[in-house]
Amino acid sequence: MKTTRVQARRTRLLLAFGAVLLTAGFILRAEQDPAAGSDSSCNPSKQPAHAAPMQPSKGPSESFAPTVKKVAPAVVRIVTALRLETLSDGAAKNEDPLWRYFVGQAAHGGSRHPIECGLGSGVIVTEDGYILTNCHLVNGPTEIKVTLQDGREFNAKVVGLDPKSDIAVIKISAHDLPTVSVAESRNVQVGDVVLAIGNPFGVGQTVTHGIVSATDRGGMGIEDYESFIQTDAPINPGNSGGALVDVNGHLIGINTAILSHSGGNLGIGFAVPSDLALKVMADLVKHGYVVRGYLGVEAQDLTPELAKEFGLKHATGALVAAVVPSAPAARAGLEVGDVITRFDGKEMRDARQLKLLVAEVKPGQAVPVEVLRNGSTWPLRVTIAQASDWERLAKAQRSCDEHPGPLQGVTMGELNGELRQQLRVPRYVQGAVVLDVNQLSAAAQAGLRPGDVLQSVDRQEVKTAEEASRVAQNTTNKRMLLRVWSNSGSRFLVVD
Repeated sequence: MKTTRVQARRTRLLLAFGAVLLTAGFILRAEQDPAAGSDSSCNPSKQPAHAAPMQPSKGPSESFAPTVKKVAPAVVRIVTALRLETLSDGAAKNEDPLWRYFVGQAAHGGSRHPIECGLGSGVIVTEDGYILTNCHLVNGPTEIKVTLQDGREFNAKVVGLDPKSDIAVIKISAHDLPTVSVAESRNVQVGDVVLAIGNPFGVGQTVTHGIVSATDRGGMGIEDYESFIQTDAPINPGNSGGALVDVNGHLIGINTAILSHSGGNLGIGFAVPSDLALKVMADLVKHGYVVRGYLGVEAQDLTPELAKEFGLKHATGALVAAVVPSAPAARAGLEVGDVITRFDGKEMRDARQLKLLVAEVKPGQAVPVEVLRNGSTWPLRVTIAQASDWERLAKAQRSCDEHPGPLQGVTMGELNGELRQQLRVPRYVQGAVVLDVNQLSAAAQAGLRPGDVLQSVDRQEVKTAEEASRVAQNTTNKRMLLRVWSNSGSRFLVVD
């Protein structure tokens, strides 16, 4: 009996001790997580005195609706059209691939038809109608129509084009327009959350979100001046020219390109940084072209093998492969085989960085340069010149757009000494150099290509881009005879 009573007492003590542990554990759990053990009848005001107040979620579940509401009205839909003269011969229509692609076999008659050849987006940056978009979207078309989020439509004119960065500025005649505020893209960091706003596939304004995957991305072969913001926010055809904004609704980039084998989004998109886009815009509005610095070297990246050959410990810097005679680099003493390690106080990683930094320097400014030559460091000072007329595209393009004719869609510049050397044009050749040709234009169909030199237009000798443009605008002929020089020599073309 004693043994039984002792065991019973021990059993009761163990049960009581277990109940105490269970109760203590429940209390501890409730203090760590007030929601645990509670029900709908609990009073939420009765929380432990030391409990922190509930904070709004900052994770993926947070709504971006306020940001979108602020930015979306300033993102527009852009539709471009090229007005072509229809072919009068039915057989010729059937044989023309451009006709079949855009108009189809059922089209007939001899009137002029607007053909939609581009769909994209743009961002309003001023209340009086200046819009940032992509150059490849508006370079060449004769009609540009802008549609706002509220349904208003406007015809737009090209203010300036910069194919080197793929940035263009167009303008509509309106006032008190919604705009987007612009942030400094130099402060963007990998991992920042971003929104992409545009008009993909013509389905209407669409918002996607992701993060910044990389900054200062280059070497893609997309543009001449590449310093892209890379993002995994879905970007599809039609998003070109649209806005890439941060979570506060500030513009940090203009969506430009995607890396894709199918044409659809694969999570790798690129945007021109807002710092670069605004600089290009300011120059296009003020000058009609982009002012960039010019050094006069051909530089390349260093490989480990090249670094070893030149006696370098690290494969960083820009290796000078050629120096243009009489250019700023030649006057400052740079030589073939030099490795530029510092430019204007900044360390050089590669040739692309050198190109970007040179372009940012104001022409006429002297900057310090350090080079490695035969194992020794040489300090030099270079007075930067202005980049060639190759980049002065907007004025000639606008004049051709305003006066449709056989040279519509052709951009011309002056044939200066630098361009002569780049294109290897003999001294006896005079004329206007062709900088760009829209692939849907009549001139392109006739065989005119960038780098060609227009020597005569409509049987009249021309020496400047202005002369060539004026002759083309004043002609009443629908067929124009051009004499053109290229690397294969001079030849005649008929633009119909």
